[in-house]
Amino acid sequence: MQQAAIGSTQEMAMSLLFFGKDPDSDEDNCPSVWVDEENADLVLQGTKGNDTTQAECLTFGSIPETEAVIRIPARMVPQIRKACDAAERTTGTVLH
Repeated sequence: MQQAAIGSTQEMAMSLLFFGKDPDSDEDNCPSVWVDEENADLVLQGTKGNDTTQAECLTFGSIPETEAVIRIPARMVPQIRKACDAAERTTGTVLH
């Protein structure tokens, strides 16, 4: 696993623990998963949901401007599972 620092003008720099990219995608542009080492949040990069996906998601509530509906391929479940395990270790509790 490798670490990356990501920051913006709106948020302070954070330390992200990298867990992997989609093994079947272009190396430069593909779904990825990280864990924020400070608060155990999962950070996900994925393909934006299409209009049909977003419409179905909207039946459960709004999608604020600060949020996005993304798709992560099922083949990334092992990487996401490892990231979830690391997040639980970071917080010291089982996350549900």
